[in-house]
Amino acid sequence: MDEREYIELLELQTRIKEGVAEAFPGRYWVKAEIASWSPRSNGHCYLSLTQSRGGKPIAESRAMIWKWNYLRLTRYFEEATGEKLRPGITVLVKVQVAFSELYGMSLYIEDIDAAFTLGEQALERKRAIERLEKSGHMEMQKELAIPDIPQRLAVITSKTAAGYQDFRNHLLQNPDGYAFCLDLYEALMQGEQAPSSIMAALLEASEKGYDAILILRGGGSETDLQCFDSYELGVAIAECPIPVVTAIGHDKDVHIADMVAHASVKTPTALADLFLDAMMAQDDALDSIQTRIGQGITQLLASAQKRLDDVFGHVRVGLVRSYSGAARQMDSAAAAVRLGLSRKFSEVQGAVQLASGRISKGLGGKFAVAQRLVDGLLHRVKFAASSKHSAAFSDLALKEALINGSDPRKILGLGYVLVTGKDNKVLKTVDRVAVGDRIGVRFSDGSLTAKVDEIYSDKIDNAKTNIA
Repeated sequence: MDEREYIELLELQTRIKEGVAEAFPGRYWVKAEIASWSPRSNGHCYLSLTQSRGGKPIAESRAMIWKWNYLRLTRYFEEATGEKLRPGITVLVKVQVAFSELYGMSLYIEDIDAAFTLGEQALERKRAIERLEKSGHMEMQKELAIPDIPQRLAVITSKTAAGYQDFRNHLLQNPDGYAFCLDLYEALMQGEQAPSSIMAALLEASEKGYDAILILRGGGSETDLQCFDSYELGVAIAECPIPVVTAIGHDKDVHIADMVAHASVKTPTALADLFLDAMMAQDDALDSIQTRIGQGITQLLASAQKRLDDVFGHVRVGLVRSYSGAARQMDSAAAAVRLGLSRKFSEVQGAVQLASGRISKGLGGKFAVAQRLVDGLLHRVKFAASSKHSAAFSDLALKEALINGSDPRKILGLGYVLVTGKDNKVLKTVDRVAVGDRIGVRFSDGSLTAKVDEIYSDKIDNAKTNIA
């Protein structure tokens, strides 16, 4: 049997080790993703680094951080980024390439660039925003509407957060006495698990029919608030069927959660003011309606009074004119009689006396007729004025009764209700309602929401007793 030339494995590994040491004599900065992370009880940390392309790994290597570097590097990275080193993070590490005859090639990590990781996170955020814009998620929440009187609110935050207590006190202890129903849904507000925790709370609250859902988080470092730049959380907020309002961080912070939400404010106090202002606007609207009703009644009374004054004025003018005409006629006739009597007195004394008696009798009859005419006219004027006055007050009382009767609060107080659809418009027919819709029912002393289980109408015979 022919003997072939060969070398032993140790010699091969030794040659490879020498070649690696010769090819990579220094230290090198390497970009890779942490695939696994395994700190050991002896203080060392073993991990694997990988690179992917098209979702598939194309390179992988063992790596180690010796215990004399482990605490220093992990503490520095966490303080700089607010995150712990873990699988899934892309890092830029300074390594020494080493080869062991027993364990093969390894990378000894000596340093890490935290700023590089922050830059990668910014790039990931930019990509997430572009995906949300392309899919139309940025506008979904903007199409929803917060009710005019938003009283049922769900708050997603940490129970111990100082910002939550400030918001709660400012909202519930308002000086105007506006009442709110406030329910807390606790969730993590920072860290790797925060997006999934917030999404779970959001899903639970969205099934309860609130007027709005609030995501509240006080200020913090850039890395503390990084969870609110999650693409998955942005999609969950955009697709929520209830308006979502965020109050995250400080004025300089704008997160993906803020961008996709229905509205965004920056402080817990501003969040409370948003809903207090909505209640105040409705209060002002009611005051305006009351003022307009009062002004309308005042104008009706003033108009009726003016018509009465005009009637009495016309009556007085007519009486004065009638009396003045009769007086002028009497004075003219008396002057003519006196002139005639004077001229004929010396010639026909008897005729004058006769004529005088006839004239006196005629004047007496005319005066009596004129007096009766004036008395009749005065009576008719007084009767007409009294009738118009009574009619005006009757008309005024009728209009006042109509105004009072049309007051929405009185109508609701009789047992009627006002029903609104999912678009917050008043429902006047069941044709605009589908099974499963949420409807609002407003009473005189409050409101509620309900889910439509069945629909009865004159157009559909569904073989069931119409509860209406």
